Amino acid sequence: MDKIIQISDLNLYYGTNHALKDVSMEIEKNRITALIGPSGCGKSTFLRTLNRMNDLIENVKISGSILFEGRDIYKNYDKIYLRKKVGMVFQKPNPFPMSIYDNIAYGPRVHGIKSKSKLDDIVENSLKGAALWDEVKDRLSKSAIGLSGGQQQRLCIARTLAVEPDVILMDEPTSALDPISTSKIEDLIAMLKQKYTVVIVTHNMQQAGRISDTTAFFLSGVVVELGPTEELFYKPKDKRTEDYITGRFG
Repeated sequence: MDKIIQISDLNLYYGTNHALKDVSMEIEKNRITALIGPSGCGKSTFLRTLNRMNDLIENVKISGSILFEGRDIYKNYDKIYLRKKVGMVFQKPNPFPMSIYDNIAYGPRVHGIKSKSKLDDIVENSLKGAALWDEVKDRLSKSAIGLSGGQQQRLCIARTLAVEPDVILMDEPTSALDPISTSKIEDLIAMLKQKYTVVIVTHNMQQAGRISDTTAFFLSGVVVELGPTEELFYKPKDKRTEDYITGRFG
């Protein structure tokens, strides 16, 4: 498989707190990688290093390397361009307080696209890509805040797709949603891997089992085990992985 992101000896400190310890792993292109582990184990921190969101936090020290398409993201990438290529969907839907259309067109406009017909195409294609077009095509000028929680989260995914990323990071994208909306988002994530690479943090182990190709189990800032999801769930190599998956701790 093609590797799109390669992480080597990654360490991250929040002040004196050593949050990530010698993390090394590769993320494969057009696959879904799930990050699991108990609260506070470093999985969301790790996710945020992949598009330099941790740069926004004071007193963060990072060592090691993260290569995206072979180039070091901390040395050879402009942050704005990196975040265009490596998009992020957050735990709680966060639509901008503007129309559905303007939510999707926002990123392309920031990156210099002014043509109305081009923006129309991007909005339609992004909403179709997020399986939302049929539900909102007649109310694009209405506020995005009026959408349901599940629709808002798909809108946020569409907004990410609008700037044509290669990788989509998702930080517990369904934890605030009901089971029906969760199921729609999971179906959508499974479709997205045809065109994108997805890395998802989830507390829901059944979700990781249902949608991911590869799973990494984090514990106290360390990657304890990484492998094909089915193997990690049914034949874990490390006792700590087995204990977590069978619910003996966590």
